[in-house]
Amino acid sequence: MKHAYVFPGQGSQFPGMGKNLYESSVFAKKLFEQANETLGFRISDSMFSGTEEELRQTKVTQPAIFLHSVIAFKSIENNKPEMVAGHSLGEFSALVACGVLSFEDGLQLVSARAQAMQKACEAGPSSMAAVLGLEDDNVEAVCATVRETTGEVVVPANYNCPGQLVISGSVKGVELACEQLKAAGAKRALVLPVGGAFHSPFMASAQNELKSAIERTTFYTPVCAVYQNVAAKAVVEKDEIKKNLIDQLTGAVRWTQSVQAMIADGASHFTEIGPGKVLQGLIQKIDKSVQVDGVS
Repeated sequence: MKHAYVFPGQGSQFPGMGKNLYESSVFAKKLFEQANETLGFRISDSMFSGTEEELRQTKVTQPAIFLHSVIAFKSIENNKPEMVAGHSLGEFSALVACGVLSFEDGLQLVSARAQAMQKACEAGPSSMAAVLGLEDDNVEAVCATVRETTGEVVVPANYNCPGQLVISGSVKGVELACEQLKAAGAKRALVLPVGGAFHSPFMASAQNELKSAIERTTFYTPVCAVYQNVAAKAVVEKDEIKKNLIDQLTGAVRWTQSVQAMIADGASHFTEIGPGKVLQGLIQKIDKSVQVDGVS
């Protein structure tokens, strides 16, 4: 049976994140200072003493979570995962963990991704909503109906666990879908306080920017399989990894399917590495039989 390392995405941040790592490890302190220099601002200050509002800014949140996750991973003795995955942004942390990206290249790509997404959000209003208590195919059908009958954009964005799916799209499209989803029996269809429609066609401009940055970056063959969001299966070929990473910005995060594929391929122990415990909770809802723990 195999040990899988998984890495969280946006939403796991909290004030003070990473401060214990900085203060307790010379190695961690060195990486934080390297990140401050690479990014051109002291992200460590935002992480250790910034407000919740400051940490919610995409351009801060994404590199902060990446940093916390990767430094926590590098602080583990004998950190040799047999498979890895990351939720949305967390995929970049996973790619550093399995040797596809260097720490500095991963950080620069995450920063480029965050800034491109921030610009895409500011280009026009868009939205996301969490849908609870409906089967995935029911949510998919409602989104398709709204698109076909109104022309509004709304798509499944995050398949988090059975009975929990996030949709993404235009403000009107998400509102209409929420109304229909409630009528279809959803326990909740709740608009989320996010900057824009992540993992939807609204991120096309950000995807183009990220593609350019990825094509300038050296990718290496992974030391273990990575289960990418858009593929939801084991991937080991670096050109395929690149393509999936680009497609991820406008494609859905198929987390439920990814975890199921990892379990089918032998994963019995999942360790979440980074801030929070979000993924631990989702994995337990996907399959209660596996062992789940975390390193933060």
